[in-house]
Amino acid sequence: MAATAPQQVRVMVLPFPAQGHVMPLMELSRRLVDHGFEVDFVNTDYNQARVLASLAARGEAGAAAHAGINFISLPDGMGPDADRNDVVSLGQGLPAAMLGRLEELIRARSTRWLVADVSMMWARDLAATTGVRVAVFLTYSAAIFTLRAHIPKLVEDGIIDESGDVQRDERIQLSPKMPAVAASELPWTHVGKNPESRRALLQSAIKDKQAYALADAIVCNTFREIESEALALLPKEPLVIGPLVASKSTSASHFWPEDLTSISWLDGQEPSSVVYAAFGSIAVFDTKRLQELADGLVLIGRPFLWVVRPNFANGVDEGWLDEFRCRVGGMGLVVSWAPQQRVLSHPSVACFISHCGWNSTMEGVRHGVPFLCWPYFADQFLNQSYICDIWGTGLRICADEQGIVTKEEIKDKVAQLLGDEGIKTRALSLKSRACASVVDGGSSHQDLLKLVNLLRKQ
Repeated sequence: MAATAPQQVRVMVLPFPAQGHVMPLMELSRRLVDHGFEVDFVNTDYNQARVLASLAARGEAGAAAHAGINFISLPDGMGPDADRNDVVSLGQGLPAAMLGRLEELIRARSTRWLVADVSMMWARDLAATTGVRVAVFLTYSAAIFTLRAHIPKLVEDGIIDESGDVQRDERIQLSPKMPAVAASELPWTHVGKNPESRRALLQSAIKDKQAYALADAIVCNTFREIESEALALLPKEPLVIGPLVASKSTSASHFWPEDLTSISWLDGQEPSSVVYAAFGSIAVFDTKRLQELADGLVLIGRPFLWVVRPNFANGVDEGWLDEFRCRVGGMGLVVSWAPQQRVLSHPSVACFISHCGWNSTMEGVRHGVPFLCWPYFADQFLNQSYICDIWGTGLRICADEQGIVTKEEIKDKVAQLLGDEGIKTRALSLKSRACASVVDGGSSHQDLLKLVNLLRKQ
């Protein structure tokens, strides 16, 4: 009688339902599948429909059925016309909408491990009801994690109140080699539409502190060489496996179809000539800021690739974009969504005008691209501090008295950035260290193997 093959370990992966959270957890899922795991990847119904529509638009409907990854979708508790960019409201409704169904799935599928996004820490309650073991995945930097844990001290010191409102605006730095951030730019300051939602966010962060200590593992999308001091402040020894950069197509995690004409267009440009501008999945510009950005890209006098996703600008339609495309001709290319990692690795790209989300930050670091930093909200201001103050691989872009980044500021800062050989050298050095961390024997690769061994344990 033939021997029975060992049963694959089943892992459930639970991202917060936003583009920047789904992407890195999909990358981790692919790595787990490569090591023999079966993964149940949980999207919301709303986002799964977007992924499938994106795949269909590119003729890749079958890509959703990645071998070893089973896609599950659940309701998010919001109405069909609700604003899902209001991440506080979205997050508050998820436990009631999902917990019961997740418990059923874990029991029915004999799931051993749950890898939960740090923004889904309520899911740790499933450990008590189902016996599942829980690994917390940080979708932002270790520095942000430690800053969130520092909230009670910030309140005690009178820097913020219990609603997160700034009482004394000063720069906060938890350790000499960690980034500093102004109190007015703390991660929760620009999140939520009212004081009540910010207060709820802060109270949730304080409550989650205990859950982190009880988790079976903390997994970080960073690498030790750039965040050693922040990592040392985590509540337990973390597994540091970043940067999680795609080794293959990640179409099954994108909410918009990637426009591959951007790659063929880059192929026709000179080395280190193109300015790449992209602001992630949530940032929204008004008409004035959009026009200044558009005029600034033209004023630079270099070829540029600009990502303008469908909901990027208020009051701007496709007609405006068509007029702009005609105006710039072959000097610039405007796309609705780009294969960003392929763009950043392209030899024609000279710099990255970025909102400084953690995924974009890690991708830029991995490919050695200098940054022009234009943060929007949440952790992006602290990431800017890493880039400009700690690593020295980019520059801040500054708004005027009216809060507008002018076309002249864009032109001048790009010229300053690309004329600074020190920034280029440091960006390439950081790239070398990032690459070394993920190859066989590197610190992140070793921690990935530790994670694999941990997940295989009963």
